[in-house]
Amino acid sequence: MWTHYEPVHAVTYFHPRARAAYEAVGLRGYWRGYFAGRAAPLGPTGPAPVIAAFYSFAPHMVTRALPAVWQLAAPEEALRARLTGAVQALAELTYELPERHLTEAAELLEAAADGIEVAGRVLGAANAALPRGEYPLARLWQAATTLREHRGDGHIAALVAADLDPVETLTWRVAVDMSPANLLGRSWSEQEWAQARERLAGRGWLTADGEPTDRGRAGFQAVEEATDEAAARPWRALGADRTQRLRDLLDPIARAAHTVIPEGSPIGLPALP
Repeated sequence: MWTHYEPVHAVTYFHPRARAAYEAVGLRGYWRGYFAGRAAPLGPTGPAPVIAAFYSFAPHMVTRALPAVWQLAAPEEALRARLTGAVQALAELTYELPERHLTEAAELLEAAADGIEVAGRVLGAANAALPRGEYPLARLWQAATTLREHRGDGHIAALVAADLDPVETLTWRVAVDMSPANLLGRSWSEQEWAQARERLAGRGWLTADGEPTDRGRAGFQAVEEATDEAAARPWRALGADRTQRLRDLLDPIARAAHTVIPEGSPIGLPALP
């Protein structure tokens, strides 16, 4: 299900209409829109909660963005821009689908989002508390975002339980399946990358020349399995039949949204079969 609702959420990062909506309220530059839009459900927060909740960004990068972005656009403005841009993006991508298709998908996705457990899940809880949109695409995007952040909170909990810090996690991803160019924007220094490689080698996850080991693969697979298990409750609550129906409804939407996600994106979404 993640492969089907994550692309719906991700248009907020990659579609030109989403970027334009942020710029229209004064959030010029990709990272201003990113930090303001994603942090806005938390209110006019400073950097410390966002460093913790977003996890993978170097602290000085977050500190540079927050709380300065709130001088450009209050959280309420950032939230409106975020939703406006996402809805415009989805409208462009799904214009061939009938409204009844989008309405049913939104209703089922909202039903799944209603099944989340928010305890310990800061971003999931903050998004779940936002008012529902008026129209199907707004409802669809907000429900996808709530589920996405709920899953992300659980993933971070699994990483913490595995004693993986942010730069170690990114270093592992680079060793396994991702170009370092796609992660350099998170502002960790060359020294921090090198030290993370040394720590992963020291725990037996990487060889001396930086190749993943069987021990490392097994360790990270346990993180992925814990993430999936922690994200399963909404789908158990929705039930197998309605979950399958939602998957079918989301499939053309997800495929359309995939077209704007760059190859090698840090989100790590696999291609849909």
